[in-house]
Amino acid sequence: MHADSFLDTNILLYAASKKTEEMEKRKVARELLARDGVGLSIQVLAEFYVNAISKLKLPEEQVLQVLEKMRRYPVLPVDEAVFWSALEIRKRYGISYWDSAILAAAIELGCGTVFSEDLNDGQSYAGVKVVNPFV
Repeated sequence: MHADSFLDTNILLYAASKKTEEMEKRKVARELLARDGVGLSIQVLAEFYVNAISKLKLPEEQVLQVLEKMRRYPVLPVDEAVFWSALEIRKRYGISYWDSAILAAAIELGCGTVFSEDLNDGQSYAGVKVVNPFV
């Protein structure tokens, strides 16, 4: 399984958002989702599911339909190797475990880029560059 770039949960949430103030981010997020070579992880899908229902207040049936569409992307399971890699990244860079797990999954998929607004834009973490597409 391989992908060129990895999408963090916030990309999926903006793509599904109906909030007027997030329309520009929604457009950018949907453009990223339309790209070839995009990858995700089970962590991203789970975080999307929980936050789309609780924060965006989307109906569960709609969220499940969106998740069905995500099946077209390579989706990395979070296994023991990803877990240990995430711990090493967390320790090295002093970031949260959850952000480290995103980076570890991206590395495992062979991604050179992670699209996220949660990490430092332009910084490289263990060889993976973070790009905030909303700046």
